[in-house]
Amino acid sequence: MVKIDIKPLSVNGAWQGRRFKTPEYKRYIDAVLLLLPNIEIPTNPLQLAVEFGFSSKASDIDNCLKPFLDCLVKRYGFDDREIYFLLVKKTIVKKGNEFINFKLESI
Repeated sequence: MVKIDIKPLSVNGAWQGRRFKTPEYKRYIDAVLLLLPNIEIPTNPLQLAVEFGFSSKASDIDNCLKPFLDCLVKRYGFDDREIYFLLVKKTIVKKGNEFINFKLESI
């Protein structure tokens, strides 16, 4: 698992209307891209395990998935349609300790 210490961004905070990225989303993308380490991308088809560390129990598990997937695609140069299996976990942490863990593997 790769861990990055960043607060997951909800889809609600990512878009203005239907087409325009918010300034918050642009900052999130830049920060995640800096935090993601160099990894070797496995061969297709792929499976992705993701754990989001939220500080609020009210956070929806799926709202942070697309913004994070977009960052993975941009950083590692694969197409997210190559992901055939997805495992997503929600963990509650203290405010300020938010994180994202992920593991990308071949099926």
